[in-house]
Amino acid sequence: MFTVKGLVESNCLRSIPSKYMCLKKPEDSILQETDENIIPTIDFSQLTSANPNERSKAIQQLGDACRDWGFFMLINHGMPETLRDELLRGSQSFFDLTEEEKGEYGGGNLFDPVRCGTSFNVRVDKTLFWRDYLKCHVHPQFHAPSKPSGFSETLEEYATKSRELVGELLKGISKSLGLEENYIHERMNVESGSQLLVINFYPPCPKPELAMGLPAHTDHGLLTLLMQNELGGLQIQHNGKWIPIHPLPNSFLINTGDHMEILTNGKYKSVIHRAVVNQKATRISVGTAHGPPLDATVSPAPELVSEDNPSAFRGIKYRDYLQLQQSNELDGKSCLDRIRI
Repeated sequence: MFTVKGLVESNCLRSIPSKYMCLKKPEDSILQETDENIIPTIDFSQLTSANPNERSKAIQQLGDACRDWGFFMLINHGMPETLRDELLRGSQSFFDLTEEEKGEYGGGNLFDPVRCGTSFNVRVDKTLFWRDYLKCHVHPQFHAPSKPSGFSETLEEYATKSRELVGELLKGISKSLGLEENYIHERMNVESGSQLLVINFYPPCPKPELAMGLPAHTDHGLLTLLMQNELGGLQIQHNGKWIPIHPLPNSFLINTGDHMEILTNGKYKSVIHRAVVNQKATRISVGTAHGPPLDATVSPAPELVSEDNPSAFRGIKYRDYLQLQQSNELDGKSCLDRIRI
């Protein structure tokens, strides 16, 4: 199986093959962090507080973050740091397996339970991306690779705790929209919904200015929960500028996905983001995308549609949307634009 890691290990690279070279655009300029563009922070302990005033304030902050940024950092979330560290070690060990061992999961079917590969979709990508991945469908049925030893158990524990965090966030988001706290859970059948765990592996790149880990794109689903090792690389687009993200230790990064934008009829936007690579060391990130069941049709919530604010999107099955996204190049918000009314 062909991977970027295999390419790096088999060649003493001083440059990169031409098929990995991305043309950078003038609008790719990066903003440095200032007081005006520091991402919002949500304190999970306040969002779940028994103090109604504290919780109400946190819900308002959550709604503001979803509306104005589509992105926030989550602190005091209760996920054990030891579990996060164990997951990162296990992820490194998985990508350290032989190409033959990883090749067992090299199928090309979008809905294969476990899938390992490179770039985004090598069949449609005009330029290959400096990224290998492992994708596991971990809910409603749990799937994981059998190697390395103990990795499956770590993935299962992490996936379960991630769903618990996202479940509470969705309650807060429902309340921030003026709806009952279980509105999204019930309308999207979240308890039986889809959870896709994606581990991104970005090896050191000899010419990082010429390559891209993942280009500008938005995520499918309602919310994506992201953690990473100590190396940065995530950038989000805010007010037309790219902002590098430097999360606090032991925090999570959360972004709203395309289906949150559909469900809220455009009130909460799906944020455009990308991943850049570096010359120093391997960057690993773990994202879990949380969405409705594959056969659920997602359309704007009737409560958020009116004469003054008509439906902005046509309804589409979650499964069909995933196929639509996977069959096209990653390109900003092009997938959402395909179902915009």
